[in-house]
Amino acid sequence: MPYKKIQYAEIETSAISRTQKTDKKRRIKRKKSKQEWLTNIFVIVIAILLTFWLQYFYFTTTTVKGLSMAPTLDNNQRLIVSKLSFVNRFDIIVFPAPDQEDKMYIKRIIGVPGDHVMVEADVLYINGVAHDEPYLDEYKAALTDKKPFTNDFSLYDLFGVDAVPEGTYFVLGDNRRNSHDGRDIGFISQADIVGEAKVRYWPLNELKYFN
Repeated sequence: MPYKKIQYAEIETSAISRTQKTDKKRRIKRKKSKQEWLTNIFVIVIAILLTFWLQYFYFTTTTVKGLSMAPTLDNNQRLIVSKLSFVNRFDIIVFPAPDQEDKMYIKRIIGVPGDHVMVEADVLYINGVAHDEPYLDEYKAALTDKKPFTNDFSLYDLFGVDAVPEGTYFVLGDNRRNSHDGRDIGFISQADIVGEAKVRYWPLNELKYFN
């Protein structure tokens, strides 16, 4: 009998030990699960804050509305815009529409401060020098009429000035026949430029880096 009691005691002790071990494993698992959950939340919060920080200081995104920059950019394509770029002639920039509230325009810089800009016989002249515009070739090749793709103009004809004023830029849309641009809205202040379009990231099959 004493032997059986010892056996029973050992069995009970073993069962209690296994139960304690199981409970301990569950507590460890719950603690680990909670730690992982907190870690995931922390990572998500940091990622959101980092995104806002980067967007505020370094880049933003925008969506193309309309066809004024076709064929370079089409309606509803999405762009990454660098806020740190030093913009120059022929860069594609984003800026608030001066004549429409809560709207952004996307155009190409044609004239920088001091430039004399004119178009004659469908040829762009900057400071008296003819410039090729390869970004217009696709549309020009598709024309079925003999009308110019870009009507003749000069800055003096449009605004009564010979050159782009200091601190401003002259912009045009690539779709010259259907673009509301510098010919209508005037010069764009450097201070109003949001940034330079650097990457077309959507749609994915048309991913492109602009340089």
